[in-house]
Order: sequence, then structure tokens, then C-alpha cells
Amino acid sequence: MKTTLTEENYLKALFHLVDNEGKVTINELSKFLNVKMPSVNNMMKKFAEKKWVIYETYKPLIVTESGKREAALVVRKHRLTEMFLVKKMNFGWENVHEIAEQLEHVHSQIFFDKMDEILDYPKFDPHGEPIPDKDGNIIAQDLQKLSSCEVGETVIFASVTLSDDAFLSYLNDRMLLLNTKVKILKIESFDKSMTIEIGNNKEILSKKAAEKILVKK
Repeated sequence: MKTTLTEENYLKALFHLVDNEGKVTINELSKFLNVKMPSVNNMMKKFAEKKWVIYETYKPLIVTESGKREAALVVRKHRLTEMFLVKKMNFGWENVHEIAEQLEHVHSQIFFDKMDEILDYPKFDPHGEPIPDKDGNIIAQDLQKLSSCEVGETVIFASVTLSDDAFLSYLNDRMLLLNTKVKILKIESFDKSMTIEIGNNKEILSKKAAEKILVKK
């Protein structure tokens, strides 16, 4: 049975909110989706019937393995689309999210399989986030926030936690792109802003920006 657009939006929210124990609360979903809690409760009852979640009143939801797979497959469509727009249509990484939001609801599996093939089976999207495979499996990454790094460390910019247009344009202006080497030169004790070195350039990042940048050593 095909999932509806609304169901896919809920599945994607579960993907982003579920904790390491496979749990998420109705309140978290309500805030994330900006949907009233009675509506979320009704949808989760439907998800329970589909065996995607275990639903008990006044308890956190438990997302089942089936639910995690369904959620990952929606995210797969979104991230593949973003990669296609960047690699094959020359969109900037800051201009693909809204288009992918629309195309992720296309139900044709062969469409996304062909997209995957044309892209030569990418493992990550343009923002450094892993693309789930056809079975919903995801590559585990050992990343940390740039804000947690120390002076003198050199790290690789691997991903972002926020892919909205304004933040990505902010990174573009500073030539801070994926796979760029970043050296931490100074951290201000007052506001934790960070002076970094990118190639031959120096930039100052706010703590807020540094917390949204994920790096690997």
C-alpha cells in the first residue's frame, strides 16, 4: 500500500527525532511538525496498526524496525534528489531542499533507483548526510561538533546539522565547503566564537555556527 504525503512527512519526522533506544514522544513530533497533539495521536494510532510504532497512551512511542525502514526510505528519496540536483543539474547545495521536499513524495521506486545509478550510488548527500540504501540501512559516522574541538586541532568538515538556505549561504561566503580542512586557531573565552584557518584564509565563526558544523578527525 502506498504511503500518503502526510504519512511520509510523519515518517521523516520519526527518522530525525528517534533516540538511540528507538523512542520519541508525541510532544516532540507535535513541535517538530507544528501539528496539534490530538492529530499526532491519531496518526500514531494508524502507524501502530501498520506496525511502524508501538503506541501506548502517555508513554513514548517506540519505533519498530519496520517503521525505521519506512522512514529511512523516505529520507533516501529526499537525499538522492538533493544529490541529483547538485551533481547533475548544477544547483547550489543551498537551493535543493525545497525541491527535494516535493519530489520525495514520488512513489516510483524505479525512478529513484535510476537516479541512484546515474549518480554512481552515492553514500552521502550534498550536505554530508548519509543516504540510506534500498533496504533502509545507513552508514554510521563518527562525527563531532566543530564547537567541541580545541585550539590547535585540524579537522575535516564532514556534514551540517542544519541545511537551511541562510546557513548554507553563510558557509558559502566563507568558502567553508564539505571535505575542507579546518584548523582551530583561537576560541574566545567570552562568547566561544572561533577563529579558524581554511587554506590561506582566516574566518571567525560564532558559537551558533560552530555547533551546526560536524567534523571528523
